[in-house]
Amino acid sequence: MGKRGRACVVVLGDIGRSPRMQYHALSLARQASLQVDIVAYGGSEPHMALRENQSIHIHKMKQWPTIPQGLPKMLKPFMLLLKPLFQFLMLLWYLCVKIPPPDVFLVQNPPSVPTLVAVKWASWLRNAKFIVDWHNFGYTLLALSLGRNSRFVTVYRWFERHYGKMAHGSLCVTRAMQHELTQNWGIKAAVLYDQPPEFFHPASLEEKHKLFCRLGKHISESQGVHDCASHGAVGMGSPNLNETLFTTMVADDIFLKPNRPALVVSSTSWTADEDFGILLEAAVMYDRRVAAILNEDDSTVEVLWNEMSAGKECLYPRLLFIITGKGPEKEKYEEKIRRLHLKRVAFRTMWLSAEDYPLLLGSADLGVCLHTSSSGLDLPMKVVDMFGCGLPVCAVAYSCIKELVKVEKNGLLFSSSSELADELLVNFNYFVKIIFFMNN
Repeated sequence: MGKRGRACVVVLGDIGRSPRMQYHALSLARQASLQVDIVAYGGSEPHMALRENQSIHIHKMKQWPTIPQGLPKMLKPFMLLLKPLFQFLMLLWYLCVKIPPPDVFLVQNPPSVPTLVAVKWASWLRNAKFIVDWHNFGYTLLALSLGRNSRFVTVYRWFERHYGKMAHGSLCVTRAMQHELTQNWGIKAAVLYDQPPEFFHPASLEEKHKLFCRLGKHISESQGVHDCASHGAVGMGSPNLNETLFTTMVADDIFLKPNRPALVVSSTSWTADEDFGILLEAAVMYDRRVAAILNEDDSTVEVLWNEMSAGKECLYPRLLFIITGKGPEKEKYEEKIRRLHLKRVAFRTMWLSAEDYPLLLGSADLGVCLHTSSSGLDLPMKVVDMFGCGLPVCAVAYSCIKELVKVEKNGLLFSSSSELADELLVNFNYFVKIIFFMNN
């Protein structure tokens, strides 16, 4: 570090949805005692710890406007070429003019174009170091939509490799990625595994109760159809009531309900590198397998829901999946959820504040990760956060996931919807007895 005592964290994306870069900024401010400028897009609020830190200054750039639906087809390629030029100039304006000169630029990759080019130019002009934090490879994400053989993907990879090699230093998220960068890109990178910050921790009963009171309205409203979570839950979660779907307050004591649903949480960006269909298929299989084990038929749905609402305890619990996140494929999967009509499984999709998201993880019974990685070389940050909350995880198996998930120690791996359904059955057998011991 130089004498300026300042660092700049650069994200060509929504800073509220970039947890690793938020944690970098906190570490630089708290542990290195630096003034930190974050240059990124707005959209989602970052965690309160960033907003309240006097040493962290967030600068939100203007975004490229959405292309109008009625735009003639012949103009669309021209607009697509203008977008990176606009982003490049916007980045240069902020990095070279709007913020004080830093000692170092720390930039998230991907996206690579025009981010790496702009940050490298800014480091020349401001006599600062240039550090790349490799979360993944940008060209592999582009290849998901254009195909590996696309000329755009080839050009993108060249820019990513060329400007990545110009960095004064590099960080990466796995040893597998470190090996790839060293052997095939000529880049020496240090592995910096993600660690959950202190606000990811198991939630207390009081924290759970307050969270479920705040989320009560969202939980009791189904995804367009009546289900096992919305049945009998009308009015639950009101701030004036002492009862939620999961908890009840008697005097000053809070208890988990013996007949509560098991809460399963998954966080997703609703993109092509996460096959959410696997989770939907597993939910259907869990529903059918439990019905077969208990010799139930389709005519008992309303009776079953009434018994559950009245407090009946079952060998296998209802499952409530809460799926958090924003992304392009969200509406497609919400429509699929509306068509499921399951007996003992319900889904809710929502976007939580940066303060409530850790509490949800700390209140859940199981986490599910569907991340498969476009490159096969990165690790999902969401699993790190789940582990910080003491939450066991079922994750899709791929090449380097075992660097994070240790089978039968902190989680399980699956390769198909059937395997995930098996894991749900194993995890939630005798669920009611576990709640009894927790309450006593």
